[in-house]
Amino acid sequence: MKRAELEAILDVARRAADEAAALVRAGFRKHPKVEHKGAVDLVTSYDRDSETLLRERLAPLGIPIVGEEQGGTCPTEGPALFIDPLDGTTNFVHGHPFWCVSIGLVARGCDPILGVVVAPPLRLSFWGWVADDGTREAVRLSDGTPEACTVSASGSIESALLATGFPYDRRTSPDNNFNAFVAIKQRCQAVRRCGSAALDLCLVADGTYDGYWERKLKAWDISGGTAIVRAAGGRVSDFDGGSTYVASGHVVATNGIVHDELLEELARIDTPRQ
Repeated sequence: MKRAELEAILDVARRAADEAAALVRAGFRKHPKVEHKGAVDLVTSYDRDSETLLRERLAPLGIPIVGEEQGGTCPTEGPALFIDPLDGTTNFVHGHPFWCVSIGLVARGCDPILGVVVAPPLRLSFWGWVADDGTREAVRLSDGTPEACTVSASGSIESALLATGFPYDRRTSPDNNFNAFVAIKQRCQAVRRCGSAALDLCLVADGTYDGYWERKLKAWDISGGTAIVRAAGGRVSDFDGGSTYVASGHVVATNGIVHDELLEELARIDTPRQ
């Protein structure tokens, strides 16, 4: 897409995300009623109401929408909007402030080109886009002050602060990221696990984290954040260095400098994949 098109979509997406984030923020630490989609996969009325609002606000764009709670179909050729109305529901339910609303625009079914992520308890917002001509913009809004987002300059795994997460089926599946977590934590400066893929990716984009990896995610978890990483000059791939991460849900995002080293470390660890 051209820059002007992306900026027009961004305007609508930012306003929609801000409104949805305010809706969810009203229920934070208010002991919302919780339902279980799985043993550790939670949902609340705030997830559902936020998605309904996002769909209403984004509908005038005329772009197909795929969301966590109401589904949808992603076209193979044209663009699609992936929305996560509340990324980090478990954190939200327990009063932990690491949660957000995320919107991602994906082209051709596999190419994240625009993202908006709003995290009210942290007073942070992120957005970014990458145009067809290679121009890009990434911004972090902190306490109302915008600043350019740029990935870090860390040059090795040993000096890197990394982030990761664990899948919902970690109790039953051997592909649970535990081996990788232990092995990589023994090599790098530290590994954080905060429970929101969208925010983890944004913290790669703004240079807080030098890299992030996780398996078994959904497109709505990562589309917004990966677009922002790309816009900030970072690199995103699947675990083989390819571009299937939106479809596969296996994602590695870094400052670009430590990317190959992190991929090599992940490949070295004998962990089954699904």
